[in-house]
Amino acid sequence: MCGIVGYIGTKKAVPVLINGLLSLEYRGYDSAGLAVLNNDNSLKIVKDMGRVKKLQDNSELESLTGSIGIAHTRWATRGMPSKINSHPHTDNNNTFTVVHNGIIENYDELKSFIEKKGYALHSETDTELIPNLIHYFYNKNTKKGVLFAVTEALKKLEGSYALEITSPLLKDEIIVVKKDSPVVIGVGKNENYIASDIPAILSYTKDFYFMEDYEIAEVKKDSITFYNYDLNIIEKEIKNIEWDAIASEKNGYDDYMLKEIYEQPTAIRETIGTSFNKEGNINLPLNSLDVNKYNKIYIVACGTAMHAGIATKYIFEKFTQIPCEVDMASEFRYRNPLINEKTLCIFISQSGETADTIAALKLAKKSGSTTLSIVNVIGSSITRISDFVLYTHAGPEIAVASTKAYTCQVTLLTILALFISEKLGLSNTADFEKLKNDLNQLPDKIKYILDNCDKVKNIANQIYQDKNMFFIGRINDYAVAMEGSLKVKEITYIHSEAYAAGELKHGPIALIEDGVSVIGIITNPSISSKTLSNLDEVVTRGANIILISNQDIDINSSNINEESIVKIPDCSSLISPVLSVIPLQLLAYHIAKCKKLDVDKPRNLAKSVTVE
Repeated sequence: MCGIVGYIGTKKAVPVLINGLLSLEYRGYDSAGLAVLNNDNSLKIVKDMGRVKKLQDNSELESLTGSIGIAHTRWATRGMPSKINSHPHTDNNNTFTVVHNGIIENYDELKSFIEKKGYALHSETDTELIPNLIHYFYNKNTKKGVLFAVTEALKKLEGSYALEITSPLLKDEIIVVKKDSPVVIGVGKNENYIASDIPAILSYTKDFYFMEDYEIAEVKKDSITFYNYDLNIIEKEIKNIEWDAIASEKNGYDDYMLKEIYEQPTAIRETIGTSFNKEGNINLPLNSLDVNKYNKIYIVACGTAMHAGIATKYIFEKFTQIPCEVDMASEFRYRNPLINEKTLCIFISQSGETADTIAALKLAKKSGSTTLSIVNVIGSSITRISDFVLYTHAGPEIAVASTKAYTCQVTLLTILALFISEKLGLSNTADFEKLKNDLNQLPDKIKYILDNCDKVKNIANQIYQDKNMFFIGRINDYAVAMEGSLKVKEITYIHSEAYAAGELKHGPIALIEDGVSVIGIITNPSISSKTLSNLDEVVTRGANIILISNQDIDINSSNINEESIVKIPDCSSLISPVLSVIPLQLLAYHIAKCKKLDVDKPRNLAKSVTVE
């Protein structure tokens, strides 16, 4: 949600800013804009609704020749998408210009305050309050300077914010502020970069500062100084990030999503390779994790990451013999969960910046629980708060709809469950060894699915005009049904629901009518006959059945068309969600392409949900 970019150096700012905004398009947005401090110390703003390409083609950019600038992509929260609501925003005197990622929660109170001081607000946004507050406090005491005025304004703000602030009064610097929204500062030679996410500036530098909450940075072209809100100087360490910028490119694929689907064998191989040594022993950096003290495990996440938790809940309970619950972060944080020092709380987030997950994590820490996070982005907010961190090795994921991050999360959570089982002395079983062996075979089996997926594309061509779809499965297959249904919702805009197969008769079957598509997932031989019976029930009511399975299905007795069965390789049903989800990812992708939709940037969605 929203993206910010900044540049200060020796070259023209506009190309750097535009390139950064293009790299942040996956976050989701409805408008874009930038502000540049020209060499004559005049501040010029260009902004509009629509894509970054529209901004890039704006002829007004030709007059922006300065080497100091800030930029923004907005995802509407307060105020409809419009040019006037787009960022950057200025105060009434055009002295201070701000871009903002986050939400100011005490808007009404501050609006009343600032209007009583004689300031008028021209947009519907909460962001416009910020430059006016800075101007008010600067005007009140000019001798103390801009930085003091910024801190006084910050004391008034409640909510989340990553801010970039520029002004003709700041002739050679940009001020950056962080609280509960992500921002990184990239270090170059006689130039520095600012961005919401690493990929936006990864082509320019691999050296980064990661700001913590309640920190302020004065960014000049040849220096960066960090302060707390009391303006005491803070020492920070530069971190080197080894991501390859080329990994963020499409590499010949039509869309990032398709590229990322096909990257899953490599991504999972990398994730497994960092967790197993050559002898096949589990090797996680968790030696100080006291697994014997836990009587409960919570897995907490949002959206796709939560589905990864649901898919592995059964693995944790089977191999650790510890009760495991999966909860939505947005609910967990508000329902006073029964957690304490004997609870292991596992948090999952691709970006490491998910606002609800961060809040839930902080709640768990206050309760005395052990916090362990599964994250893809090094140095992200969640990694700096958690007691323990495990990194997936999915690499940059650009498409809004998660694919490779999800399968890497399921893989790493499975390895974690096996690690805890081993530490508890519960690993001396045939099932344990089989699951380890199946984990190692996942990359090759995923590649097989990807190499033999023409049937999925054909099915998509037949059902892309559907108005409703249903996904069903049992146990792990139900977790996959939820993820498959979510993918359809996200990128095809088809109404889709997932149900545990046994629940069909308890209401949802009333919605089945001629031609409606029902996608079944069957990977557990012990309950396959049960799900097949449920599919027969909807076939008799006119449903169009699509089946994802590793079982040999008797089409004569099941009334399912062979062309509608997508066969996947056999493996333990516990880890089957990594395989069975691949055809569903492809199904959603091809349906969206049939409908000529923007696969990578679906409407109303953002890659990193950094606000509630």
